[in-house]
Amino acid sequence: MSAWLPTAPCTPQACVEASAAVRARAVPRALLRLSAVLLLLLAGIALTPFGARIPPSLVRRWCRWIVRAAGVRVRITGTAAPTGGLLLVANHISWLDIPLLAAVRPARMLAKTEVRHWPVAGVLAARGKTLFIDRDRLRALPDTVARIAGALREGAAVAAFPEGSTWCGRAQGTFRRAVFQAALDAGVPVQPVRIGYRLGGGTATAPAYVGEDTLLASLWRVATSRGLIAEVEVRAPIPPGGSPDRRALARAAQ
Repeated sequence: MSAWLPTAPCTPQACVEASAAVRARAVPRALLRLSAVLLLLLAGIALTPFGARIPPSLVRRWCRWIVRAAGVRVRITGTAAPTGGLLLVANHISWLDIPLLAAVRPARMLAKTEVRHWPVAGVLAARGKTLFIDRDRLRALPDTVARIAGALREGAAVAAFPEGSTWCGRAQGTFRRAVFQAALDAGVPVQPVRIGYRLGGGTATAPAYVGEDTLLASLWRVATSRGLIAEVEVRAPIPPGGSPDRRALARAAQ
């Protein structure tokens, strides 16, 4: 097993709540939602050459628009993330987690190499200076940690999902330690963020993107759902030196 590639027990069949049969009138609404998401992503691709000139507040708003366009309301609570070099970490449930984390603070994402080949979103990720990792090559681990630390030293924010795999939202994995070494090496704070999805007062698993699920199936579940809420809780940052080693830092962030 790779240090980047733990196994989550969640599967679409066992964990994801199957919605009732989609009503005919829900289909046009879902298609409109997906079209709006696509248009926002294309607009983001078109504006990437001007990325340095775009205010972070506008980027955060654009990320919220993506989630809202998919039919999901967004609630962000907690304190604002600090400026300067920062490692943002969160639990991982859905593809929606990516714009939600960027809505807290725009950052260079740490993502698996497969994301590079996603339609539309892969182009945006590549142009957005995403740090791609080959999770099947353990030998690449030290170089990846060094690249993350370098970006942090330059004052960038780097966003990562240390569980290394998506979970359904009712359960959670263990934060892997490797990415926290980069924060220790660069001497920057760690910003923990907790993400959850709710529907009718309970935990919603429809947004989950787990196991052998396909991106298209997950997109359709979200677009055809009603009343989904994304809850993003920004916890207090862990200052540099707040933990003696990466194991303790990972535990404190989790």
